Amino acid sequence: MAPPVFETLLLEVQNHVATVWLNRPEKANAMNSPMWGELQSCFEWLDSEPEVRAVILAARGKYFCAGIDLAMFADLAPDEGADPARQSEKFRLVVKRLQDNLTSIERCRKPVLAAIHGLCYGGGVDIIACCDMRYASEQAVFSIKEIDVGMTADVGSLQRLPHLVPQGIVRELAYTGRQVDAAESYEIGLVNRVYPDADALMDGVRGVAAAIAARSPISIRGVKATLLYARDHSVADGLDYIATWNAAMMSQRDIMAAIAGASGESPEFEN
Repeated sequence: MAPPVFETLLLEVQNHVATVWLNRPEKANAMNSPMWGELQSCFEWLDSEPEVRAVILAARGKYFCAGIDLAMFADLAPDEGADPARQSEKFRLVVKRLQDNLTSIERCRKPVLAAIHGLCYGGGVDIIACCDMRYASEQAVFSIKEIDVGMTADVGSLQRLPHLVPQGIVRELAYTGRQVDAAESYEIGLVNRVYPDADALMDGVRGVAAAIAARSPISIRGVKATLLYARDHSVADGLDYIATWNAAMMSQRDIMAAIAGASGESPEFEN
């Protein structure tokens, strides 16, 4: 199994855990046009690769992600003399495509753990909001930065963050663009844990990913699917969903392996 090669990402797979590195350190991992599309290609590959059971999303260099590469705004400038309605439709389709690029992280059936150090601005916040869990180093700083460039965030932060942190906090951050340090990000529930530095961060997140990868993969995928469904549906709908899911995909083999593991044997699960 050879992982695909990308221009703006670096992908590694070891012991059923994939690590996706944002790999534009010289540009503070700003999201240029290739990165958007490559994120989707990468996470669709991770979703389909049986060997992968958990994914870590991290970044090379000093910063996690400075947000959208401002050079992309030049590509979105209106064409001279273009019909405003058609130009608006064109822009809407671009935004929908960018939304889908990032939603591929959420759609990936494998749990995705964000390991965040340094700046995480704008589009970087959109990225981590798509992940299952978020972990930070003490040097991490977050900002819904779009308001500072005169726009409304439009690729996921305003839709996903209210499910992660209190509404009033989301509104304050989105209205003001103010920075949130690692300590506050933990207090408001944006991140699960804060580590002293980038090395400790990666060690800690790898430990969580390894623990996930040691569990029944089909059960883990069921947990993720059920939680995402429950987020967007009523309790009654969620209960009906999991009843149907388990009726179809509860693995007797995995249950027996897990029971044997509780007796001291190390359980082995099929991918």
